[in-house]
Amino acid sequence: MHLESPKKTVSKSKQEVFEFLCDIKNFEKLMPSNISKFEVLNEDTFIFALKGMPEITLKVKEKVPFEKIVLGSAEGKLNFTLTSDIEERSDNATDVTLHFKGEFNAMMAMMIKNPITNFIGTLSQNMDQI
Repeated sequence: MHLESPKKTVSKSKQEVFEFLCDIKNFEKLMPSNISKFEVLNEDTFIFALKGMPEITLKVKEKVPFEKIVLGSAEGKLNFTLTSDIEERSDNATDVTLHFKGEFNAMMAMMIKNPITNFIGTLSQNMDQI
């Protein structure tokens, strides 16, 4: 399954956006309002839960300076990544697109498609917090 957020333009430089997203504590600012748990486990890993959903642990898997950050599931149950693609629009404007990729059976994919689409849409909209 591959889902993509709408492109979001942020009024910050490419470097500022990248550095904000590299600090995983900042993901709490991007989370939906129905978050019930957010905890930083170490400098590369955090756990969060939305009301009515199981806890998810994300770990930084890859960083390409000023271009992308890849977070991935830290647990073996579900295998997925959340990639932030960062593109410079001008010195003080940057486009960010979120990509969710996961390997799920058809039944699981059908169940999680809408919640994940809404989740990455909210993360994208909240990029104004940068």
